[in-house]
Amino acid sequence: MNQNADADITLRFLAEPSDVNFGGNVHGGNVMKWIDHAGYTCAANWSSAYCVTAYVGGIRFLKPISVGDLVELKAELMHTGRTSMHISVSVHARNPRDRERRFTTHCILVFVALDDSGKPLRIRDFEPVTEHSKRLNAYAKRMIELREQLQTESQSFLSTMEA
Repeated sequence: MNQNADADITLRFLAEPSDVNFGGNVHGGNVMKWIDHAGYTCAANWSSAYCVTAYVGGIRFLKPISVGDLVELKAELMHTGRTSMHISVSVHARNPRDRERRFTTHCILVFVALDDSGKPLRIRDFEPVTEHSKRLNAYAKRMIELREQLQTESQSFLSTMEA
């Protein structure tokens, strides 16, 4: 059995009229909710546990999604820590009457697996095997470094605000 068989998931559905914003396109908040659902599904599938969102970053809204578009969210495991999973979610959309897909949104999320008492749960390691999964893994590691630098900078700045 391929140990990485549970490392990605794809969700597809039609954007509904109730998803529209004042500008006539799908509301960004709805897209964020869909991204969280796809990320959660991937994390829960990998860990076989309830998971909580610990971090959402780098969300990029590149192109609008229209009501009636076929929306596809692909969530892929990028990296695992002891209890956490970095998930990449890419969103594509297309009018179902044609085949031209648009890359609309991308986001990185981190989920933490929890046991039945709500404590972080150790999860199995993810080993990237394809070139694509190796690139995602390297990207996740770089994002971890950048978040640590940002945290240090933020703490330094906030300490000057308290004085």
